[in-house]
Amino acid sequence: MPKSGVALLLMGLLGFGLGGCMQSTLAPTSNASLSPRDRQLLARPPYARADIPETYRRHIVDYMRKEQPGTILVDTNARYLYYVLPGGKAVRYGVTVGEEALAWSGVATVGRMAEWPDWIPTAEIQARLGPYPKRIAGGPENPLGARAIYLYQGNKDTLYRIHGTNQPEYIGQAISSGCIRMTNEDVIDLVNRVKPGAIVVVLPPGRSA
Repeated sequence: MPKSGVALLLMGLLGFGLGGCMQSTLAPTSNASLSPRDRQLLARPPYARADIPETYRRHIVDYMRKEQPGTILVDTNARYLYYVLPGGKAVRYGVTVGEEALAWSGVATVGRMAEWPDWIPTAEIQARLGPYPKRIAGGPENPLGARAIYLYQGNKDTLYRIHGTNQPEYIGQAISSGCIRMTNEDVIDLVNRVKPGAIVVVLPPGRSA
């Protein structure tokens, strides 16, 4: 075979191998993780149901990075959040990320988690987007949605969250004030998997998993 033919064959095999690393299976949506309160509050949400593209729906995917099972990794560029499973797999969720100037990145831990949390807008949010009430009670109209994961560095709250949303139509976009938004169903699924103290890695814009 001519050298050019061998080179083309090798490139084709390499492409096939890389494609094999990208296999994914759409994870079936289950209501098993929903509490009676979740079912009640999500039965008639005060927002339009979004037609989220399949790529941003929950998938089980191959995971080739070195993070340990139980770790959360956020790929800001691709708008994905990965929950690392054993055996080289991960649950991949589509997310909304922060606008580039507002995006947070770094390594944190899960300091605490809350169901249908109240929202207390920060002074920066009040100045930039307000005025809002000092506290907004938890519920489907609340911007934090059904669950919130509070990111800490040491014993200090970073003020950044992974949380649900009352704007699911923005999944896959970069428009938030820095926090990571998920659909309410997906954040419930994630909170049911993650453990307090788990490592959370948020990649900066321009760096992809």
